Amino acid sequence: MTIDAAHLGLDTRLTLLAAGLVFLWALALGVWKYHGIMTSPDHQAHVYVDIAHRAALLYSFALLLTAVFVQLSAWPQWVDLTAAAVLTFFFAAAIGSYCWHGARRDTDNQFAPPAPGVHGFMLALIVAEIGAFAVLLAGFVAGW
Repeated sequence: MTIDAAHLGLDTRLTLLAAGLVFLWALALGVWKYHGIMTSPDHQAHVYVDIAHRAALLYSFALLLTAVFVQLSAWPQWVDLTAAAVLTFFFAAAIGSYCWHGARRDTDNQFAPPAPGVHGFMLALIVAEIGAFAVLLAGFVAGW
């Protein structure tokens, strides 16, 4: 069976593109992690390089799941695209912050002590990620 990309909505195609780009990012982070393992005296990459790699892998698959719900949602395309974009933004921001700490090697716990604005960002992330996916899940149920 062949899937014709033209039959997928723009919202679904963009979400799949985001999933692919995040997966590619995860693969590149795997190279960074491998380099850290091979060059460190204890044969471990910096904790935030490891976290960034794992998070990117998980978020890439979360975006694949998101694409399915986008495609099957009964909501207008702009609603689904907005929800998927919110998820993509916060996933990428989290990975980016892990990369930042991994590159700087400045902490092994970004919450001890947290930089100014971290708690506000985390609250926004929680509300946005749960809310955006709840919108897509409701769209799926509405189209059932």
